[in-house]
Amino acid sequence: MTQPDNMGPGGPAKQRDPAGYWKANISLLLKLLVVWFIVSFGAGILFVDALNNIEFFGFKLGFWFAQQGSIYVFVVLIFVYTKMMRDLDEKYGVE
Repeated sequence: MTQPDNMGPGGPAKQRDPAGYWKANISLLLKLLVVWFIVSFGAGILFVDALNNIEFFGFKLGFWFAQQGSIYVFVVLIFVYTKMMRDLDEKYGVE
């Protein structure tokens, strides 16, 4: 008895869709870049006056984002990107 084309020895075979992989890859990248832009340009420059009305650890929130908060968000984005790309690579069988 032969196995269907989509079944491997241990279960369903991983997808081999290069176009789908790159579409998902670019989509993830664009979403993370939007977060990066909102945090760096939005919170640090555009919305700084509104955010400065809120205090965070004794500092004005707009100032905090411009000086430290954005750095924390960027580091978190690195870990999110790494985790999500690892999952994407596994899904498409390119790990």
